[in-house]
Parts: sequence; C-alpha cells; structure tokens
Amino acid sequence: MLTSTNWQDLVARKRQECQDKLPREWKLGEEVLKAVPEHLLQYDLPRRSGILTEEELDITENYTATQLLAKLASGQITSLSVTTAFSKRAAIAQQVVSCLTETCFPEALDRARYLDEYLQKEGKPMGPLHGLPISIKESFNIKGLQTTLGYVSCLSRPPSTTESALVTLLLDLGAVLYVKTNVPQTLMTADSENNVFGRTLNPHNTSLTAGGSSGGEGALVAFRGSILGVGTDIAGSIRIPSLCCGIYGFKPTTNRVPFGGQFSGEMEGIPNLIPCAGPLGHSLADLKRFMATVVGSDSAWRYDATAVAVPWKQGVEVGNTRNGSLNIGVLAEDNHFPLHPPVRRALERAVDALAKAGHRIIKLDNGSNHDLSLSYASRLAFQYFTYAPHPDLITPSGEPVVKSLANLSSPMFTGPLPVEPEKEPYTKINDLHMAREKYAESWRREWVDKNLDVVLAPGAQSSAVAHDTYAWPSYTVIWNLLDYPACIIPYGKVSRELDGEEMMTGDNVQPDYHPDQVDGAPCAIQVITPRFHDEQCLAAAELIERAIRE
Repeated sequence: MLTSTNWQDLVARKRQECQDKLPREWKLGEEVLKAVPEHLLQYDLPRRSGILTEEELDITENYTATQLLAKLASGQITSLSVTTAFSKRAAIAQQVVSCLTETCFPEALDRARYLDEYLQKEGKPMGPLHGLPISIKESFNIKGLQTTLGYVSCLSRPPSTTESALVTLLLDLGAVLYVKTNVPQTLMTADSENNVFGRTLNPHNTSLTAGGSSGGEGALVAFRGSILGVGTDIAGSIRIPSLCCGIYGFKPTTNRVPFGGQFSGEMEGIPNLIPCAGPLGHSLADLKRFMATVVGSDSAWRYDATAVAVPWKQGVEVGNTRNGSLNIGVLAEDNHFPLHPPVRRALERAVDALAKAGHRIIKLDNGSNHDLSLSYASRLAFQYFTYAPHPDLITPSGEPVVKSLANLSSPMFTGPLPVEPEKEPYTKINDLHMAREKYAESWRREWVDKNLDVVLAPGAQSSAVAHDTYAWPSYTVIWNLLDYPACIIPYGKVSRELDGEEMMTGDNVQPDYHPDQVDGAPCAIQVITPRFHDEQCLAAAELIERAIRE
C-alpha cells in the first residue's frame, strides 16, 4: 500500500500536469482569482478576464448548439474559432470551479483546422455535428488521455489506447472533443469531489454543490464553457447536476445512446440498475438534436453491441393532436422525502400554468398507494446498489474517503415497508427482480388506466444545497428503477422572500432547508415518459416549457 505521502505526491504531480496543459495566455492572475465572488455567473468573469475576444464572447454566449451547427455547416463561422472560444472559456471555468479532469486543447484545435479544410475542399460538412466542440464525462475513454475517475490508485493507468463507442461515433459525426469533466469519488454521490481533481463548484453559487456524478459537465455547461455535454445517469447523475446548475438534461432509456467502452471502476455483469448516457445543454432543442443525431436512423448499434437498434423517430406527436393538450400526471410529494418550499412552489406554479394552457392535470396517488410509492422505489433501487460488492479502488492508494461518500444516506431508514416485510431487505436477487417487475407493472397500469401522456415531478427534494449535504436522490432514482426517460427543465429560482418559511428536518435522507444559504439557486421540474418513449418525452417537454414560460 502507498503511504499517505506517496498518494499526495502522486496527486500533486497530476495536478501540476493538468495545470501545465493550460496555455499561459489563458491563465488568470492571482489578483483576478482573489477578486472572484461566490456568484460567478453574475460577475461575468470571462468578459472581465480579457482572455476572450468580443467575437469569442458572442460565440459562447449568444447561440445554441443548433444555431452554431447551422453556421458551421454553411461556413459562416469556422470550427477553429468556435473551438478556440469554448476552449478558452473552459480553461477559465476550470480555474474557478474545478470542473475539468483532462484537456486536449492542441489536439482539438488541430481537428478544428482539419474540419475547416474539409468543408472548404469538399463543399459539405463532415457530418451533422461538423465542427462543434462537445465536452464529455471523465468515464469515457479518449485515445491519448488518462481515465482515472479521480482515484489515486488509477493515476498509474497509462493514457487510453482505445475509445469508448460514443467517442468514436461523435468523431465520425464531425464533433470536436476538447475536455473531460469531473466526477465524485466512486461516482455514487451528488458532490463531484475526489482527491485527485478536487471539488467541482456550482458557478451560480460556489458554496453550493454542482451535483453529481456528472457535476463537472453541469458546472462547465452552466458557465458556458461547453455548448453541449455528455454525462451518464444511474440514479440521477445527469439530472441532478442539471437542476443544481440551472441547465437542461436528459436521461434516455438505457442503451439508446452507445454506452460501451467506458471505465466505471465497477464490476460488470452483476445484477444492478443499468446506467445510460445522455446530453446536458442550454435548450430542449439542443438535447433533441443530440439524441436525433447520435441515435440516428440506424447507427448506434453499429458502434456498440449493447446499443439497441431503435431509430430515432422524427416529428413524433404527443397528446391530443387536435388541440395540443396533454394528459399530465403530477407526482405527489412523498412524506418521507418532503419537498423544500421553493421546489414545491416551482412545481405548483408549473401545474397552474399548464392547467391555464388547457392541459389536463391528473394528481397521482403515489403517496398512500404502496404500489406506486416513491419511498418503496428508493428502497428497491438502494438494494440493487448494495447487492453485490464493489471493487475497492480507494484503499490501495491510502487516500481518504471524501466527506460526501462518508455521509452517504440510505433510504432503508425511512419509507414504507414492502408488502412482504419478511423478505425485506431482499436477500435473494430473484426476489428483488420480482419486486421490481411488480412495481413496474403497477406503473404500467397507472399509465394506461389514466391515459397519461407524461408525468410531471420535481427533480429533487431540494435545489442545490451546501457541499456534502445532498440527500438520497429519491425523485430521480425512481425513473432509473423503471428505466423511464426523464428530462430536466430549469424553472425559476429560490427566493428567501417567497420561500423563507421554516421547514422541519427529517432523518438522514432529508437535507436541511436554509433559505438564506440557497437564495437565488436554480429550481427545476422533471418530465417523464415510459420506456422507449424518449421522443415523446422531449416533445412533451417542449409543450410544457412553452406553457410555463408564457
């Protein structure tokens, strides 16, 4: 085993390596860093820094990915200029919120030049993502870059000689990959902190969590150091950073987006919930563009044996086609996971706006109805996570466990018992599978009996909270258990004037509510549809967003 001194030396060496890869002209001075306040987005650091030109500020601030792709394909703007702009902004973000792990700026700029030459020579873009810089989570393998997941013991791993399936696909589609983003130790907490790359901070308020496990993506996209990012989700790891950082995020049905070829640090083939890959971005249109392009007409399975050969359906209609109304089931608040006042207010405001817009609102009885209970879903999911042993990549190096992991909460201390309490917690995996299937069947009946088009729910009990206090992700993991696609729409902000009421704190799965601490933090709502209704989920989300914005 390495001594504590040894692991700290390894970390210092890695951090210096990462620091050295930032171009000198993109680095912030000590005086600038000292003056940076907690509320970074209000401070407008990229403009104050003088590192980006006016054109680069315009590129990174005033367009969606869809708009940039149109300009790139027509030659109105070069990939080199777009990649340079987002690379600079990502470098600034890294220096103030620690959102990156690996960077490959020179290689990205070389690829951008190649793509510009290709467009000029061939008269057409290389692919539908031609020239667009895309950020990607640390767990994906990119040739020439290390993949360590922030484990000290993995710092000895050589740079990857292979690519994850999605990486190959994105490059074939014409994208530019320029950074990998930070994650929590073990990928199993909502605070993206590890001993190698440090803690990712929330650019809205650096005293709050950026979420996890795709927290580096969430912070980078919120800072607009990325126009479009890729994360993974097994319990909310795309949606939690999205709601914490005030951006859009989409968890697809598993295996619609190629997932293979990643380094997860987990044992493969064991009974568990299946993770999926999906996008984080600045608009629903960009999430939709990513899914339509990556899933494509019939391409994903060609890159990944586990990807399903289900083409993306364009122009999908949802709800009543005559008047555009939806049958919206509203998830009830679970008494064991009570909502913070601003989260409840955001959901109620959304429901009111949707009703006024002519959508049919159907309250779901998932609180008293055990067959649909959110608490019960949390307990089942937790047992999947703890059923099989996980490889220990922490102890061999001598590094400590990060605080959020040490504080990890368990839903087994709260919520209703299953129908068959003598089997709970389930000691046989078959019993757990049967309980999950029975639970999924209850939701199928609810969907059919009430003729639901979509379910509307909070994304979490809380907004972003103080570091190391994010609780069990009950409002996201339920949809992983059911393998339902789910989308986060940012909606409103915490207001200590409107949401200042005191709230009783629960047991160890309940985060405390501190109105002054979270004032101004983003709020969000979550839109859910059944398995493989991914197209319908994003189509419904567009209708819902239109109604709540109006």
